Amino acid sequence: MKKVSILALHLGYGGIEKCICVLANLLCTRYQVEIASCYKLLEEPAFHLDERVKVIYLNDDIKPNREAFKEAVRRKHPIDILKEGSYSLKVLHRRKKSMCDYIKNCNSDVIISTRDIFNYWTCSYARDGVIKIGWEHNHYHKSIRYATNMINSAKNLDYFVLVSSDLQKFYSEKLANNKVMCIYIPNAIDSIPKKLSSLKEKRLISVGRLSPEKGFIDLLKVYNILIQEYPDWSLDIIGDGVEREKLEDYIKRHSLDKVTLHGFQGKEYIDDVLDKSSIYVMTSFTESFGIVLLEAMSHGVPCIAYDSAEGAREIITSGDNGFLIKNRNIDAMVLKIKNLIENEKLRKNVGKAARESINKYTSEVVGEEWFTLIEESDIYE
Repeated sequence: MKKVSILALHLGYGGIEKCICVLANLLCTRYQVEIASCYKLLEEPAFHLDERVKVIYLNDDIKPNREAFKEAVRRKHPIDILKEGSYSLKVLHRRKKSMCDYIKNCNSDVIISTRDIFNYWTCSYARDGVIKIGWEHNHYHKSIRYATNMINSAKNLDYFVLVSSDLQKFYSEKLANNKVMCIYIPNAIDSIPKKLSSLKEKRLISVGRLSPEKGFIDLLKVYNILIQEYPDWSLDIIGDGVEREKLEDYIKRHSLDKVTLHGFQGKEYIDDVLDKSSIYVMTSFTESFGIVLLEAMSHGVPCIAYDSAEGAREIITSGDNGFLIKNRNIDAMVLKIKNLIENEKLRKNVGKAARESINKYTSEVVGEEWFTLIEESDIYE
């Protein structure tokens, strides 16, 4: 049986971390799978892992202090800046040493790297004969600096897996003169519910990390306009993050009594709320893939997103299985939500098309693409 190692920064809350767990659960049905995690942020991984997946925490006594360091800088407190800065250097040193030591001593047949820095270390320290796969989840968002760094990190990999066809095309062109082969494999939805939403409840929903790039303040602005005409419609926001206090303040100032911030919740909880929802709204500025859209679509819930979210453009065919709003036009977003609120038949038709369109993202289909890459990599040569 082949052995596969997946290199992770941590197994806490986050999109990449969820994808790592989903992939590990897929691969362990055929291979021996091990996750090497730099940090242990939680007692147990935030997302479900099959008991056959082995987790190794390379550092269980230290944690990154990025937010504490940023706060010290913001407050311009010299002693705290020195203290947090010194600790940060220690953490980064331990991160590099522990991961490089793991890669050097790794006896796996395949190493899957999930960060640019891991790509560099894998290429430098993996033993001969190991299949080196980089797995990129983020979009470069027109940042030449980000893209250049990612390109340099991937040059000496065997394969570079991208989660969208646009990214696969972009990196294939940039890496054409290097040995690495760029492959498109989308992220997988780990399960498809048997029960669909009735789409009769007067509830909007959005799921994601409460951070600036997810645009939840814009979502509240959209909702604040909608409730002037549809005061009986509620909004559920599931997730947690640095902008929670800012969102709470906006909700309080505008008396948005029917907005519920649920915090971070597990899959069963999210599925239950999706089952009671009628419209999913995404207001992200950027979104590399948008697995939350797939989860909503799997429940037959029609989705609307700003087209600035690249991942939404990958998944939604506007007017068919969902809607994309151009130029972050708030009036157009409000109007489209109104159309769906007032037209139950439209909600059901779009929701049905959404459900049908997720078949290519199932764990079975995506799993086979990974199995093919690992087992029959020569077909890509």
